Amino acid sequence: MGEWYFEYEIQVNRPGLLGDIASLLGMLRVNIVSINGVDEERRGMLLKAENEDSIERFRSIVSTMENIHVTKFRQPKVRDRLAVRHGHYIERDADERNTFRFVRDELGILVDFMAELFKKEGHKLIGIRGMPRVGKTESVVAASVCANKKWIFLSSTMIKQTIRNSLIGDEFSANNLFILDGAVTRRSSDERHQQLVREIMRIPSTKVIEHPDIFVQHSEYKIEDFDYIIELRHHPEEVITYELIEKNEMMSQNDHFGGFGGF
Repeated sequence: MGEWYFEYEIQVNRPGLLGDIASLLGMLRVNIVSINGVDEERRGMLLKAENEDSIERFRSIVSTMENIHVTKFRQPKVRDRLAVRHGHYIERDADERNTFRFVRDELGILVDFMAELFKKEGHKLIGIRGMPRVGKTESVVAASVCANKKWIFLSSTMIKQTIRNSLIGDEFSANNLFILDGAVTRRSSDERHQQLVREIMRIPSTKVIEHPDIFVQHSEYKIEDFDYIIELRHHPEEVITYELIEKNEMMSQNDHFGGFGGF
């Protein structure tokens, strides 16, 4: 039994339109798993059928219906499932197809999106951009919990500045999720930390890097190496800049070492 994602744009919103589509699916023995509006004029459905012939017949019939325009009909992707679940389609950059944009009000769908990515086995390199205190680290940790993954901080400023230079026991497991702050790692002069990062990057596991643009500076990695880039903003018009991020990082380092007087 296979699943398909069917999405259509309403051309004429007449009474009974959805009922007609549901009746057609019923006659063809195609089940509706879930349904939701994914835009003001679009609806999405997850469908399930025992044989592909029924799906092809349905696709052929709905493509001739005058009141709707079929926009998607395919094996469901992560974005499709989340669109139906949340009633909202994740925004993707038109030029950079691996870049996905969220605002803070969409933390729920962001967590679900990342959790689906984390559930997939093998190497994945995910970068997350955003200004301080927008919810980057908290969202990554929440998604790890949803995906039932153990997370390991290699570098972070979530509670206090963390810079790991070694791991023990099962912390090296490829089933773990590794999180690092690109700004903290780039500024670290500890060669043991840098060597640990290089080792982890070679493990076939999921790595999440906050501030990926800072991370790739003076390193062997490029932005093109990232499988996904996620951008999180307080509001859609917010510009993500690194001046404040690096200033906050310097302040965090000073606090960690007791201020400049600690030297």
